[in-house]
Amino acid sequence: MSEQTQHDGPSGAEHEGPSGTGHQGLSGARRVVVAGAGMAGVQTAVALREQGFTGTVTLIGAEPHQPYDRPPLSKAVLLGKAEDSAFDVDFEALGIELRLGCAALGVRPGAHVLDTEAGPVPYDVLVLATGAEPIRLPGAEGVPGVHRLRTLDDAERLRPVLARRNAVVVVGAGWIGAEFATAAREAGCAVTVVEAADRPLAGALPAEVAAPMAAWYADAGAELRTRARVERVEPGTVVLDDGTRLPADAVVVGIGARPATAWLAGSGVTLGEHGEVAADAHLRTSVPDVYAVGDCASFPSGRYGERLMIHHWDNALQGPRTVAANIVGAATGEAPAVYDPVPYFWSEQFGRFVQYAGHHASADTTVWRGDADGPAWTVCWLRNGRLVALLAVGRPRDLTQGGRLIEAGAVMDPRLLADPARPLKAATAG
Repeated sequence: MSEQTQHDGPSGAEHEGPSGTGHQGLSGARRVVVAGAGMAGVQTAVALREQGFTGTVTLIGAEPHQPYDRPPLSKAVLLGKAEDSAFDVDFEALGIELRLGCAALGVRPGAHVLDTEAGPVPYDVLVLATGAEPIRLPGAEGVPGVHRLRTLDDAERLRPVLARRNAVVVVGAGWIGAEFATAAREAGCAVTVVEAADRPLAGALPAEVAAPMAAWYADAGAELRTRARVERVEPGTVVLDDGTRLPADAVVVGIGARPATAWLAGSGVTLGEHGEVAADAHLRTSVPDVYAVGDCASFPSGRYGERLMIHHWDNALQGPRTVAANIVGAATGEAPAVYDPVPYFWSEQFGRFVQYAGHHASADTTVWRGDADGPAWTVCWLRNGRLVALLAVGRPRDLTQGGRLIEAGAVMDPRLLADPARPLKAATAG
């Protein structure tokens, strides 16, 4: 799957339009244009039809390929078990116009126009769903054999690398780095993972939770080098800052992603601290009749009391339903729906199924269920006794029950919670 990190953006109030009313023109919306044809964009278009929108829906994507799902890129597509991961959506039957190979270039909110490579596209409502783009490794661009794993084209370029069982250096031990290393080892490649921090997933999980995962690399036959920085990449070699030279037939860079929003410069759309579109609780932007959803946006979470930017597949699936409901509801005067999900993601790495629900940043108590050296364990985070997040390794039932408990704001008994034999739902206080 694509790089799956959760970031906290700046706190902020909801954005309103010029008279404090927000988006007065939506009641007459007949043309919805969606910029971005990934999961968030496709699901927005589909949700509009499912919720009864009868106007025109135009889906604009920068890539020439039929819209596709990203998680299989680091699994079945990369290993040659599938040719692509196109969405099973009959766009023609749904009356959704596709304009592919057509990048968005800018927005003129006053004129209600999206500028694209193929010319201006007028809209009544615009949805920004351009996702995120991988962070580039300085000095590595243009060096032969350096790859990223974000698009279908990236996966297709990497597939013969794995087929040849090349020696691979992966830069970054985040989610995408671990998933690629998993696939490369499955293909028989010699794999070295280089991570600048002292542990894998340093930006996503606390040290005591991420530390046990370091052993997974050695168990799978991959070498993990922590506290190691890349000084430069030469053809066939990665040079570290301590002078170590690592042979590399291929280098895969997985050091994170940033919102793909540079094209919005000068549009008046307010961006947050990380360059993401700062949407309000209804996923509206700072300009009238423009929404933002998925990896390119952040939103204020009432549940967690802070602004969240979530680069996960589930966010790109759930957010569009709120956007569609608000576009359709504006025509009937319905109160706008609030987007405040329990974040969720998963990762398959080194023979383990890892799932996470919630947001642990403000937790004051950590409870372990099971031995982190074993094949299955869970970490739960509490705030004022309430379950706010959990990470489950090989314990899908904990994740399912935990997600419901987080949603309900359940108060837990830490003593009961620590018993891995007890179902989570039976560990509530009182």
